[in-house]
Amino acid sequence: MKIILLQDDKKLGKKGSIVEVSEGYARNCILPKKIGVEATPKNMNDLKLQKANDEKVAKEQLEAAQALAKEMETKIVVVKIKAGEGGKTFGSVSTKEIAAALKEQHKIEVDKKKIQLEDNLRSFGSIEVPIKIHPQVTAKVTVKVTEA
Repeated sequence: MKIILLQDDKKLGKKGSIVEVSEGYARNCILPKKIGVEATPKNMNDLKLQKANDEKVAKEQLEAAQALAKEMETKIVVVKIKAGEGGKTFGSVSTKEIAAALKEQHKIEVDKKKIQLEDNLRSFGSIEVPIKIHPQVTAKVTVKVTEA
C-alpha cells in the first residue's frame, strides 16, 4: 500500500514522501496515528499543490532575506563601551549588545543567535560582523566600537 507521509519518521522517511508499506502496518499503525494518508489521486494532487505552495513561500522568504541583507550592508552600528587605563577597553561587546544596537539605531530586529561573532569584541574600531539572516543569505554589518 502506498502512503504519503504527513510528518517525518525515522524508519519511513521525510514529510511529503511517498512510501510503500504493508496494508496491516498502514491500517494499524500509520493511519490511526495520523503519520500518513493513503496515496489516492486526490491526496497526490493535494501533495503536489502543497509542495508548489511551499516552494513559492520559500522563494519569497529568500527574496525578502536578500533585500534585507542589501539594506543591512549599508548600515553602520555604533556600540559604546567604557575605556580603562591607557585607552584599553573595559569589558567587551557581545552579540546581545550588537542586536540591541541594531534594533535601536536602525529598527532592524535580529536574533542574537544569528550574529556570527567568533569572540566578543574587545578593542575599539570597526569590524564587519556576519549575520545569518536565512540559510542561504548572510549579511555583513559594520560594527563601530567607540569609547563611552
